[in-house]
Amino acid sequence: MDKITRKNVPAEDLSNVEFETSEDVEVVPTFNAMNLKEELLRGIYAYGFEKPSAIQQRSIKPIVKGRDVIAQAQSGTGKTATFSISILQSLDTTLRETQVLCLSPTRELAVQIQKVILALGDFMNVQCHVCIGGTNLGEDIRKLDYGQHIVSGTPGRVFDMIKRRVLRTRAI
Repeated sequence: MDKITRKNVPAEDLSNVEFETSEDVEVVPTFNAMNLKEELLRGIYAYGFEKPSAIQQRSIKPIVKGRDVIAQAQSGTGKTATFSISILQSLDTTLRETQVLCLSPTRELAVQIQKVILALGDFMNVQCHVCIGGTNLGEDIRKLDYGQHIVSGTPGRVFDMIKRRVLRTRAI
């Protein structure tokens, strides 16, 4: 698997951007102010982030608090990192069971999500497996038997793994 590296991400110019935010949503200006796990912060900064994007400033805290969040933004604004950071903050890495299931409409997106989660969670000893069609079924079974905190996949293969009782959902 290729590792995603992201260095020197320029700060966004938000002067010409229009935001529509619910009244009770707090804007958190820095990752440090979000009270994230130290290992996660190390992963965020190692990934190349310096400060949260607009969507990250508004979405990470409510997601971590367990609120239902609908967050829309243009491509390249940090949506994948937003929910990946939220997932990693909520994860119990001492429990080697699938706690999070990310379903994607395409194989490519499922792989991208896995790469971002592994990169941001680099200092957390997180286990994340991509479960997609067109790949080795035996490898999926072996990895899932080993125990994965997070599974990113497409509906067909994920459903197949659940039906085979290889992907256990009790801790999700």
